Amino acid sequence: MEQKKKALGRGLEQLFNNEVLDFDAFESNIVESAKESDIVEVNVDDIKVNPYQPRKTFNQEALDELATSIKNYGVFQPIIIKKTIKGYYLVAGERRLRASKLAGKKTIPAIIKEFTDEEMREIALLENVQRENLTAIELAWAYKGIIDSLHIRQEDLALRLGKSRSHITNTLGLLRLPEEVQNMVLENKISMGHARVLSKLENIDEILLLSRKIVNENVSVHDLEEMVNKTDFKRKVTINRKNISNDYDYVERELKEVLGTKVKINNNKIQIFFENNADLDRILDIMNIKIN
Repeated sequence: MEQKKKALGRGLEQLFNNEVLDFDAFESNIVESAKESDIVEVNVDDIKVNPYQPRKTFNQEALDELATSIKNYGVFQPIIIKKTIKGYYLVAGERRLRASKLAGKKTIPAIIKEFTDEEMREIALLENVQRENLTAIELAWAYKGIIDSLHIRQEDLALRLGKSRSHITNTLGLLRLPEEVQNMVLENKISMGHARVLSKLENIDEILLLSRKIVNENVSVHDLEEMVNKTDFKRKVTINRKNISNDYDYVERELKEVLGTKVKINNNKIQIFFENNADLDRILDIMNIKIN
């Protein structure tokens, strides 16, 4: 264990040994502890993306805005890279790197750190979970990657990410969906809410039939739930329904399970908590709310 800690270095050791995983704290720790001489200008063409980075698409409008800012004011925070035989691998800061290229920059300020291939994979997975607006399937694969890499249980991951145990379980359950349906989620043809309802069903043919119906007829999550409840679809898990008109604690628990976040009901108001814009987008997607 001690040898592992030394290999991790201060930033990554703090990241994976803390009770709560926090990518922003990990990156800030490296940047804040770096000396001025540790920050060097590196040719952008010499930097390759993290080979373990599961996210391949980025919001072009947001990149264009960042590129404009970089063109006018420069890069405020250095990226973090790892030296290789033929250049560098990116550890953190892919949006800054992409935007710098769009802005026509030839070099970018960077901090060079040493990481193993296993650590590079873990970093990429965690950055995606906490920073990127992933589809439900990408999020499920990221969760599975962290569980497999760190050899922890679902409840441990829930605690370290500040999520509910049921959110982790429900998200991982999406990986049991047929590949065709998973691709629909990846392509944003059906939402996390749709996928969660479908993942509770047992018959693959019924799941495929319903998923195609969602796409072709623009079925909402609410309508899908009603359709499943009124029809004799075989479920993997039996859902017990209660009279919840006066039981707000039960409603809170149900909403927490569905949304994967803290929910409070008080004085005829429902409060839904979120961590950042990506988490808000995830919640809106589950609720089937589209904001242009």
